[in-house]
Amino acid sequence: MRFALLAASFLVCFAASAFSGQLPAAKTDPLAKSPLGQGTAACSATEASCAEAVAKILPQVMGPSPLEENLRRLTDEVGGRVTGSPEMAKAVDWAVAAFRAEGVDVHTEKYTLPVTWSEGDTRLELLSPVKFPVRLVAEGWAPATPAGGIEANLINIGYGDERDFVHAGGAVKGAILLAWTDLGSTWADLFNEYTQPPAVINRAVKSGAAAILWMGARERLLLYRHTNTGDGSLDRIPQAVVAREDAMRLARTIAAYPGKVRVRFSMPNKIGVPVEQENVIGEIRGREKPDEAVILGAHLDSWDLGTGALDNGCNAALVVEAARAIKATGLVPRRTIRFVLFSGEEQGMYGSWQYALAHRAELDRIRAVVVFDSGVGRVTGYSLTGRGDIEGGVREILKPLDSWDVTHHTLEGDIGTDDWDFFLEGVPTLVAEQEEANYLPNYHAASDTFDKVDIRELKISTALAAVTAWGIADRAEPLGKRLSRIELERLLKETHLDEKMEQLGYWEPWQNGTRGRKR
Repeated sequence: MRFALLAASFLVCFAASAFSGQLPAAKTDPLAKSPLGQGTAACSATEASCAEAVAKILPQVMGPSPLEENLRRLTDEVGGRVTGSPEMAKAVDWAVAAFRAEGVDVHTEKYTLPVTWSEGDTRLELLSPVKFPVRLVAEGWAPATPAGGIEANLINIGYGDERDFVHAGGAVKGAILLAWTDLGSTWADLFNEYTQPPAVINRAVKSGAAAILWMGARERLLLYRHTNTGDGSLDRIPQAVVAREDAMRLARTIAAYPGKVRVRFSMPNKIGVPVEQENVIGEIRGREKPDEAVILGAHLDSWDLGTGALDNGCNAALVVEAARAIKATGLVPRRTIRFVLFSGEEQGMYGSWQYALAHRAELDRIRAVVVFDSGVGRVTGYSLTGRGDIEGGVREILKPLDSWDVTHHTLEGDIGTDDWDFFLEGVPTLVAEQEEANYLPNYHAASDTFDKVDIRELKISTALAAVTAWGIADRAEPLGKRLSRIELERLLKETHLDEKMEQLGYWEPWQNGTRGRKR
């Protein structure tokens, strides 16, 4: 035991010294100290398997690897990857080839996406009383405007709450609405970007509005897009995002000429029929319990204004690299590790939802789902979504990495990435909690490109992901149990996720059994 730990310390320190100069000076390098410090023997009840794994995984990840080139190919050569598009098919080919190149068993699994979508030539033309150019992009999965566009009055409805609609009165009917958003700079701001629209859309549809133009939440004319539907279906009303400065100019114009601003809005989005899409699954089979599995996942799809580097190409490359590193160590975990790249995440986590449904019969044997989906910000711990029962096991697994300061786990939970439907099925989930870094300014935007990715930070995240997946797969006992429907209902209330589900439109699918565990 002592010799193994000393050898492991040497290997990790070698990896740390070889690469320590690449981090920005403002960052604290987690590799500056050997992660195999005090208490390492506690990482597994009777053996040092996780310490051995750390010692072999870190040099693989932190040394020369295909990670950077893999990511370059995905972002620069494939580019933005909207689910259902030809680029998404190329991304699937990229993933399959990347796994195969490292000797990792790989296959794809199909599901049906309800509709396909792509943007046409979106335009807003001011007809009177003044004219100026306006920059805007379609919201994802928004329906097209009628042929020739919509000619209507432009009405400022503020943030679109009940009072705003009452104040606008009958002027809303047939009008194009300008809806305000706050300038976004934090995770809370981003959450508000998703929670504001559902109620505004409901009011707009009920009031007979023709379309909604959302004020962009970023400055410097940066354009981006989201979708405001959570199940892969087409939205109910045409919507677009207007560059923030242009939207504010529109608001000033409306104030100067109340009731007189006339525009033509044209958004000839291309809407297609249901189409088969694929999730990509790499696998390292377990040595003792191959029918039990741990999933390490990220989403492969992206929006198309940029090249989907931070969201979420870097973490798709992370998943492939974690599989390569573990395979290269020659170690075989007790349980199977599945490395899953989901499509359809940007359409309401559709691909992971369909994966969970297709594998529902085996979810009792899925021991955990680990997801990375927040760019390359330094990981501070995992969101465990209320699962206090698994926190001790997670700390035990990460004991060899104590010096990395990755133990700030939270029991809070959010909705918005590919752990969600596994959580609703009662499976333990871990979502990487990451510093914001440069993720939010470039989120879903034209600026989300390869040059924004700090490869050094991505390597650190990859090492943590690989160690986490390995540790859960190789521990003697399961990390935690699968929760029943009753236990999940209690947990939703305790974490206030029930309130968030109401805001985002996920409560009804949970109640009617469309999503989540039935008993």
